[in-house]
Amino acid sequence: MDLSLLEPFSLLSPGALAPAPRIVRHPAHLVGGTPVLWVDEPFAPPGRGFHAKLEGANPGGIKDRPGLHMVREARRRGELAPGAPIVESSSGTLGLGLALAGLTYGHPVTVVSDSGMEPAVARLLTALGAHVEQVAAPHPEGGWQEARRERVAELLARTPDGYCPDQYHNPDNAAAYRPLAAELIAQLGRVDVLVSAVGTGGHSAGTARVLREYVPGLGLIGVDSVGSAIFGQPAGPRLMRGLGSSIHPSNVDYPAFDEVHWVAPAEAVWACRQLARRHYASGGWSVGAVALVAGWAARTFPPGTRIAAIFPDGPHRYLETVYNDAWCEEHGILGRERPEEPDEIADPGERLVTGWTRCRRVRDPLGRDRGRDLAKADVR
Repeated sequence: MDLSLLEPFSLLSPGALAPAPRIVRHPAHLVGGTPVLWVDEPFAPPGRGFHAKLEGANPGGIKDRPGLHMVREARRRGELAPGAPIVESSSGTLGLGLALAGLTYGHPVTVVSDSGMEPAVARLLTALGAHVEQVAAPHPEGGWQEARRERVAELLARTPDGYCPDQYHNPDNAAAYRPLAAELIAQLGRVDVLVSAVGTGGHSAGTARVLREYVPGLGLIGVDSVGSAIFGQPAGPRLMRGLGSSIHPSNVDYPAFDEVHWVAPAEAVWACRQLARRHYASGGWSVGAVALVAGWAARTFPPGTRIAAIFPDGPHRYLETVYNDAWCEEHGILGRERPEEPDEIADPGERLVTGWTRCRRVRDPLGRDRGRDLAKADVR
C-alpha cells in the first residue's frame, strides 16, 4: 500500500484547524453528498478500476433520496394531506427512506413486506416509528412483490386519506436522483460508463438521464438478478433482494440501457466479501452484483474509460445472510468457482440464465418500447 495515501489523515500541525464537518438541524439534511471510492483489485488490475458511489453513507441508504422526494412532491401537489398515513411495499431500503420522510413531514408510515425481510430491518423500521406488515404467501403470478402490492391496496381501501408513493411506477422516484448525478459530475468531472442495479428502475433511469445532459454518449449497464423478470427472463425464486423484480416496473427506462447482466447469489457474495476485505467498503446483494460487473467493465473497456458504479447500501443488514458462512452454506452459495467473464446470450428469451450472463439486446418484455431493438456493437 502506498502510505502517501494516508497523508491527509496524519496529525495536524500545531495551530492548524481541521475542516469542519457538516452540522445539520435535521436528519433529512444528512442525505446526499455521499463519497466516491476507487476500487481496483481484485476486480480489475491497478489503474483499471472503477469509482464506487457509496450511497450507504446516507442515513438509511440510497432510497432516502426518493423517500423524501416522493413524499415532498406528493404534499406539494396536494395528493398527500398533512398528517395522512403513507402505505408502501418495500423489501427494506425504501421503507427506511419513508420512515425518514414520515419523521420529516409528520406522517405515519406503514411498510408492507414479506418473510424475506431481514428481522433486523423489521426491528429497525419499528424503532424508527414505522409499522411493518408482512404478507404470508407470494402471489401465484407476480410473486412477493405483487402480493405486497395487493396488501397495500387493501390497506388503502380502509384508509381513505392514505397515500401510496408507488415506487415502481412513480416518475418522482427517478427524478429524485438528479442530485446524485450532479454529485458524480462534481466529483469525477465526467462519467463514460454507469453501472447500476435495477429493481424499481428509479436510480438507473434518473441518474443516467441527468448524466447524459453532461455526457451524451454515456454508456449504461444494467445489473439484474437471476430469477428476475425485468429484462425478459421468466420470473422465478430469488434469493437476492434489492435488485430484480417479479413484476415489470414502468420506471425502468429500457431504451437507456446499452446492455444488461444477470448475476447469481454466489457471485454477488464473493464480490461483497472481496470488497469488505480489500476495500473496507461493501454492502448487500446489489453492491456485490454491481461490483462484479463494474470490475468486468474496467477490464474490458479501453484504458482511460471512466466508470462509475452505484453502491446502494452498506453491509449491516446482511450480516446474517451475505456475511454469514452458515447461512451461505445452507443455501449452497459458498465455495463455488467464480467465472472470470460473463456468459453471453443474443436475446433475453434465448434460454434461462442461472449465473452471470450478459446480453446486449435490451427491450421491454411488455412491448412498451414498441419493440425497439437496441442491440449494440461489441464494446471490445
